[in-house]
Amino acid sequence: MLLAVAVLSSIVLWTHSFNSSDILPQADFDLERFTGEWFRVGFAYDHPIVIKYRSKMLISKGQLIANENGGANLTMWTMNSQKTCDLSLYAYEKTELPGVFTYFSQRHKIEKDITVVETNYTDYGLVLKYKDMNKDYTQLALYGRKPELRPEVVEHFRSFALSIGFPEEAIATPAIVDPCPLPESSNMTELLD
Repeated sequence: MLLAVAVLSSIVLWTHSFNSSDILPQADFDLERFTGEWFRVGFAYDHPIVIKYRSKMLISKGQLIANENGGANLTMWTMNSQKTCDLSLYAYEKTELPGVFTYFSQRHKIEKDITVVETNYTDYGLVLKYKDMNKDYTQLALYGRKPELRPEVVEHFRSFALSIGFPEEAIATPAIVDPCPLPESSNMTELLD
């Protein structure tokens, strides 16, 4: 019991002393190695609607392509509540720091940053969207080259999300793969933008 209190106290101290500038991108980030197909197999998003419906979330699929300006274009396919497919497009602009990108969110009307916190390029990637840790905008995503990742990778994601201040109920790791891989049947949106 005393050990549990000590662990909980250190987590609380860590989350309250968290500074978003402490989160750095993957060392020696290589965009070319990071491009390709990814599945969003987990996310942390402290928004009441997402928390309420997290058990109904699906693993979504995306394609990241480096562009000629040193940025990247991401296309994500996701099934919406009407059981039709939405296509979300994101154009990420490069910054001076490799592994950090910016884009203008049409949904929130602000510029957001994208930080590739950690990746091994062949298996998984941890990506933080909007480091200001604002409840309405900040998300942490776990991407995998396959829709199922090793349990220790998922646990690492969960521990990292908790360490930067996301509550347990804001963390989701869906089990079912979204059946929307085809852009021909999609609508344009910025889902979870």
